Order: sequence, then structure tokens, then C-alpha cells
Amino acid sequence: MATIKSFFAARWGIISVGGFIGVSAALLQKWGNPGNMGVCVACFERDIAGAIGLHQAAVVQYMRPEIIGFVLGSLVAAYMFKEFRPRAGSAPIVRFMLGVFAMVGALVFLGCPWRALLRLAGGDGNAILGIAGLATGIYIGTLFLKGGYNLGRTTKTYISVGWLLPLSMAGFLILMFIFPQIPDSDKNGVLFYSIKGPGAMHAPLVISLIIGLGVGFLAQRSRFCTMGAFRDLFLFRQLHLFSGLLALLVFAFVTNLVLGQFKPGFEGQPVAHTMHIWNFSGMLLAGLCFVLAGGCPGRQLFMAGEGDGDAAVFVIGMIVGAAVSHNFGLASSPKGIGPHGIAAVVIGLLVCMFIGFTMRQKNV
Repeated sequence: MATIKSFFAARWGIISVGGFIGVSAALLQKWGNPGNMGVCVACFERDIAGAIGLHQAAVVQYMRPEIIGFVLGSLVAAYMFKEFRPRAGSAPIVRFMLGVFAMVGALVFLGCPWRALLRLAGGDGNAILGIAGLATGIYIGTLFLKGGYNLGRTTKTYISVGWLLPLSMAGFLILMFIFPQIPDSDKNGVLFYSIKGPGAMHAPLVISLIIGLGVGFLAQRSRFCTMGAFRDLFLFRQLHLFSGLLALLVFAFVTNLVLGQFKPGFEGQPVAHTMHIWNFSGMLLAGLCFVLAGGCPGRQLFMAGEGDGDAAVFVIGMIVGAAVSHNFGLASSPKGIGPHGIAAVVIGLLVCMFIGFTMRQKNV
């Protein structure tokens, strides 16, 4: 155990995890997941929201096993290494709202930070604007951190608090087995299924679940986090976490080349649009939310798996945010930004500014 701990704490540990995610994502795309979307936390949580009927966008409804695996894999790792620590109580309503607006920004761009890297690794030039926006949002967030921004301390709590989100994910998995998709049917029992569009594109359930469990386990051990990588780079000039991101990008790129999935350009990219200002602005909003909440979407899932009830609140906020985005015309599509997406990004940035300036322990 000590050897494993020391390996993942070292540079090659985080690089190996990034490489595993990059290769796995490209393979999941080959095995059926949407184009340049082998793994996307935001998109997959959006699909889960659709699967349980929180929104009625028929093309994005599927209970994604990868998300379930992320939480349960992290849970297993946390117990194996005695790091399951139930805690909660740090500004839950703020974390919920940050989760909502993080999802709004991600769905304006059409992807989470991982998908931004995977889109670039697949040749999608629009991802450059998204990554630039993400970095800018995180940089602005670090200015709030320097100015004393703090959500407050979490406190140790009941074990049931730490188990609630993992149990919910396990329940979703059970529902998938009880109500599997019926060919050419958009509903079976309580679950909705897309019969066309990105939601209808998915790798086999067992493969998706196994990879999700593996990613959850490894990411919990290595503390893999996109937001943390940029934050550490900006604040401390540290490259440890950032090397994991570079590994994800490089390994996904090479795997895409081998599989014939690399198609460079801006036009006609899968599940993407070319409205560059809003590709940038959507991820700027998302990046700022991630800093203020203390982790990117993937990291929030991994922390929830190790007992963090506040991270679980953020996850629930993102799922609700997906429903809001599609029910109120905020989410983008390959045709461009939704009818109310611009207003939602502006409001989200104002909310983040309000939170950032008012939750400080000292003046900027």
C-alpha cells in the first residue's frame, strides 16, 4: 500500500493516470460513445438528468455508467487506503448554485474540461477557445483565492452523509439492469433512453462501467483535477497536476491517430459549434465556478466518493443545472448557442462575482 501511495504522489503517477484517461476516452469513442466525447463529466451528467426525466431533450437521455463508476471507484479506493472521511457543512447552497452555473457554462461550450482536451486531441479547433476560456476563468478564480475567498471549513459528520451519493449511483446502476433499453424504444419503466443523437451513442454498459471504476480508483489516488492543475500552475508555478493533463491530451491524441479518429478543423466537428466568443465565455464561467467550488467536475465526483458531502451537493447542482439548461433553452447545439444561453452566461458570471467578493476573510 505504501508503495502505491508513493507512486501516485510522484510525477509518473499523475502522468500514468492522465494517460489512462486519455487512452480510455479514445477507446470508449471507438466502442460507441459520441465523437470526441469518450468521457465528458458535464455531458454525461446531462444525459443522466435526461434519463431520470429531469429534462425532455430526447437526444441526450442515457444513464451513463462511467459517472457511476467514477463515484464507486473512488469509494473503493478511499476505503482501501483508509481515506473515506465523511465531512460536510461548508456553504452547501453556494456549492449547489456553483454546480448549476458550472453546468450552464459547460453546456454553452458543449463539454467539461476533460472533453475540451479530448476535443482538441480529436482535431476540434473550437476547443482552443474553450481551453483558453477555462484557463482565464480559473485565473480569475485564483485572484479571489489570493484575496481571501473561502467557503468555510467542512466538519466531520455521520457516515451516512458520505454514503448517500455513492448509494444513489449504485441505485442508478440497479435501475439500468432492471429497466434496460428496449430496441427503438425511448422509455422503459422509469428510465428514458435516446434513440437518436448523442444519447443513443454509447459503449457497452459493462465496458463503460469497468473503465469508470478504473478512472475513479486511479483519480482518487492521484488527486487528478483539471482545475487544480491550472490553479497550482498560476499560484505556485507547480507542474505536478498539469503534467497529468498534458498526458491525457497526448495519449488521447496518439490513440486517436492510431484509430483514425483525428479529424482536424473547426467546421463539422461532432457535438460542437463555431461561435468562438461563447465557446470561450462558456468555459470562462465554468472555470470560475470550479475554482470557487474547489474542484473540477471529475474531482467533485471523486471527492463525493470519498465521503465529501459538499462535493455531492455540487454534483447534484450540476445535474439540476443540466435540466435547467435544456428546459430553458440555455444549452448549445451544433447549430450554435441556445436562445437564452448568452443571458445565462452573463447572469452566471454576475453570481460568481457576488459570491467571490462577499465570501472573503480579508479585503482584496
